[in-house]
Amino acid sequence: MKQTLLGSSKINVGAIGYGCWRFAESSLQEADRKIRTALDSGMTLIDTADIYGLGEARGFGGAEEVLGNVLQASPDLRGRMILATKGGIDAVRPYDTTYDYLMTAIDNSLARLKTSAVDLYQIHRPDITTHMAETARALNDIVLAGKARYIGVSNFTVSQTRALQAHLDTKIITTQPEFSALQQAPLIDGTLDWCQEMTATALAWSPLAGGRLFSENNPITETLDRLAEKHNATRTHIALAFTTHHGADVIPIIGTQKTERIIDSAKAGDIPLTARDFYDIVEAYRGEAMP
Repeated sequence: MKQTLLGSSKINVGAIGYGCWRFAESSLQEADRKIRTALDSGMTLIDTADIYGLGEARGFGGAEEVLGNVLQASPDLRGRMILATKGGIDAVRPYDTTYDYLMTAIDNSLARLKTSAVDLYQIHRPDITTHMAETARALNDIVLAGKARYIGVSNFTVSQTRALQAHLDTKIITTQPEFSALQQAPLIDGTLDWCQEMTATALAWSPLAGGRLFSENNPITETLDRLAEKHNATRTHIALAFTTHHGADVIPIIGTQKTERIIDSAKAGDIPLTARDFYDIVEAYRGEAMP
């Protein structure tokens, strides 16, 4: 799989990442197999969050705990991955990015992940009751203490990202928007423009639209299927390739729990979509030709 720089860092990662939002109910053996399959397929960015697992048997922190067990059992895997997690959702407030909360959250995440530091720590959602300066103070101290190498955000507007950046001592290198053939808001809301302005990377969550791409028939899915036939590929391949072919070098984060689908999804990183192919999907979404 082709590699791409993660934002303005010196870190190279695969063009597709692997997300652990459905990881909490995996056994150690199942989780190990999924992680190894993702890494072997070139998906070196492994993304999780402390909230993943809430509502399931393991509860809050469950996905981090399972991933931490994998890393404890096979320490060599940690060196093969770029490990990212997120904090700032407590499901009660429901968002908390106060200094004390984040300093505790990162320590708890590291304990569950059984690692001394993550490569990327992201604010999961903006807490509009907390001043960005306070959130930034926590992130500055997290980086200074060596608990995270880099900082990112998730579900932030461009203005919120800039407000946080104004108080940070380090650059925000990633942002996580929802982006897929069925959700193209980042193309026009400034998110991907900001990425190019700041040399940041967009990590697209739900790049397959939460499975809706396979349960709906509309001009978008028809276009995906036509392009799939053209490239001797599948609807999944084309949908993932679409997200990677924006000029901002977006990295889609897949979350399948089936190893065969992990292997198959990796093929999308090498689909040679043309600019015309990309615009065909955009036009199908908009319902009209580009102006």
